[in-house]
Amino acid sequence: MIKELIGKKRNIPPFRYDIVGSFLRTYEIKTARMEFEKGEISFKQLTDVENIEIKKLVQKEREIGLKAVTDGEFRRSWWHLDFFLGIKGTERIILNQGKSLNGSRIKAESFRIVDRIKFEHHPMIEHFKYLKSIAGESVPKLTIPSPSLFHFVESHNGNDVYNTNEQLLRDITSVYKSAVKAFYDAGCRYLQLDDTAWGTLCSERHRAHLRSRGIDPDRLSRDYVKLINESIEDCPEDMTVTLHVCRGNFHSSWFASGSYEPIAEELFKNCRVDGFFLEYDNERSGDFKPLRFIDNQFVVLGLVTTKHGGLESKERLKARIAEACEYVNIDKLCLSPQCGFASTEEGNILTEEEQWEKIKLVVETAKEIWKE
Repeated sequence: MIKELIGKKRNIPPFRYDIVGSFLRTYEIKTARMEFEKGEISFKQLTDVENIEIKKLVQKEREIGLKAVTDGEFRRSWWHLDFFLGIKGTERIILNQGKSLNGSRIKAESFRIVDRIKFEHHPMIEHFKYLKSIAGESVPKLTIPSPSLFHFVESHNGNDVYNTNEQLLRDITSVYKSAVKAFYDAGCRYLQLDDTAWGTLCSERHRAHLRSRGIDPDRLSRDYVKLINESIEDCPEDMTVTLHVCRGNFHSSWFASGSYEPIAEELFKNCRVDGFFLEYDNERSGDFKPLRFIDNQFVVLGLVTTKHGGLESKERLKARIAEACEYVNIDKLCLSPQCGFASTEEGNILTEEEQWEKIKLVVETAKEIWKE
């Protein structure tokens, strides 16, 4: 098995062993955020704690051997809303109740558009600059929600600003083009777009719901590929952009199931990202056959679950990678956890020790396959 899986080393992103991005918040982070919300510490004091904890996190990532490091999304409450709410022309809204994700109820928050949207003075630019300053020889990786997700979430909340969908799509594209340039100017060379809209489009149940609202999921797929492509079309050649397709990740819960087959041809053949982070940790994701549509992109297989503790076996991981090789060349494959460990500040139901053991497993397995 091992001999059959020997691949080439890789020193640019996505890496043979990689991460999706978020990590369990430390006790110090959780405490400081609660104290800040109660008005017991200042924003500067909160930021000081975040800086200390992020520096410790990055040191741990580097010690384990990760070539790409993130700040764990330690400054965020949500993996997506913090970015959306930093865009000029948006505001936070409180919903009647949080959505239920497989038995867990998320916080009843979202966003809506209240003015023409623009990317100006976004706080995450400074967040990234701090990460870059402490990354050392590792590549600092930035994770933000995708432009298609912005549109998908906004479409559920509505707005009184845009008269046409075309006008809204143009402005979303403009926002993301400005964001890509701003992050590039700040030193970002590895950008990941996170997206649960595509996870929704994998689900037959959710596709049926879209049709009941008069929305053609296949047309939406085409529109979203176009939106992503236009948003990143000015991306410099030395900046890697990947797309993570997620089926939900809140407190070890999820909201969508289904094979990639309904979106595979449109997304994999036409989306001009450099790679896809794809969840394949259990049967909810289907088989590897949809990967036949992969063209020149890399595929980062999310075979190690972040939903719970307990380690997958190396031999099982290698067997799964061998299955994927029936559709994608070994040198176009990489390995990672299936998602982040804390897409929201609540985090998934596992310990920090279990979290790091899973990262170690990814690193060790990939090194054995690709001789890193």
